[in-house]
Amino acid sequence: MPRPSARVSGAARSIGEQFVAWRKLQGLTAEQVSERAGISRTTLRRIETGDTGVGLRAFLSVARALGVLDALVAATDPYETDLGRARADEALPRRVRQ
Repeated sequence: MPRPSARVSGAARSIGEQFVAWRKLQGLTAEQVSERAGISRTTLRRIETGDTGVGLRAFLSVARALGVLDALVAATDPYETDLGRARADEALPRRVRQ
């Protein structure tokens, strides 16, 4: 698997730090979050340190356990952007070819 770009690695570290902050703001231990997310403590540590090799299921499970899953989903909704709203009436293509 190729190494992630510096920008992706930086984003992963930032999100991991934000997850740690969310956990601490809620007074939750790493053990509590890992149990609620259904993952090992080691996997939670990897997420919190910005390891980009962690699976999407584990990442989203931690977001759910911290109560930020809905905000994460909303943040990626294209129709919540100016471009998405401007093009909302257009039919999306089945494929995008280069």
